[in-house]
Amino acid sequence: MASQTKKNNTFVLNIRSFFSRFRRGTITLVSLVVKSVKNQYRRSALGILWTVLNPLLNMLVMAFVFSSIFGRSGIDMDYPVYVLSGNIVFSLMSAATTNAMTSIVSNYDLLYKTRVPYSVFPLAQVFTAVVNFLFSLIALVAVMLIRIPNGVTFHWSMLMVFVPWLPAMLLFSMGIAFFLCTVYVRFRDIKHIYSVVIRLWMYLTPVFYSLSSLKLGDTAMQIMELNPMLHYLNYFRDVICGVIPDWKANAICYGVGLTSFFVGWILFRLSRNRFILHI
Repeated sequence: MASQTKKNNTFVLNIRSFFSRFRRGTITLVSLVVKSVKNQYRRSALGILWTVLNPLLNMLVMAFVFSSIFGRSGIDMDYPVYVLSGNIVFSLMSAATTNAMTSIVSNYDLLYKTRVPYSVFPLAQVFTAVVNFLFSLIALVAVMLIRIPNGVTFHWSMLMVFVPWLPAMLLFSMGIAFFLCTVYVRFRDIKHIYSVVIRLWMYLTPVFYSLSSLKLGDTAMQIMELNPMLHYLNYFRDVICGVIPDWKANAICYGVGLTSFFVGWILFRLSRNRFILHI
């Protein structure tokens, strides 16, 4: 009887310890996200408004260059909306993974001063990118309102950006973030390599062009379809245009997202106890 009581007390203490760590981790995560968002635009006259203006300015440049100079064949939606939607989706993944890569090393002091899970630091960068993405959606809505005379319409399916699209995108980005910050602790050159990779990745993703305009063969098209961002981008644009993605599109997005997350998380989990030795 005494043994059973001891086990019950141990179980209760473990549960309390878990929730205590979870609470500390959540508070730290929120604080880091708020701090990161504020630091991005410190001493800027327009401040956080740049999260809306940046995608708009990028859209104007890309729309002019690739519409006026290179053309926009094969695109069956309003071109400014097409470019802006592609830009904010790719920027979400790019910002989340690039900033998370150095999060463990750059928060070296906090690793000693706070008793929170190491995962809080890369996750803070991912959620900061999500906050910026949500502001970018304001820019997208504004452009769609302006382009109504050109045939742009709003659909209820746009709500699917938040569920189920965003959770799948988050899983994918978090997996890459965990992988990169783990590798960066021991191999700092990955920062320079990834900057090249992310640029190449953007050009291989139809952010400002359509795959049909490339006139690729069947084999080349199959290779291009291996790009995960192609599927996340197509899903986002479909729901913006009022098209409900089928089960296959959902399966691909969540399959890729879950695979990315678990691979990145397992690598991070197995390596985290050795972070201090290499920082």
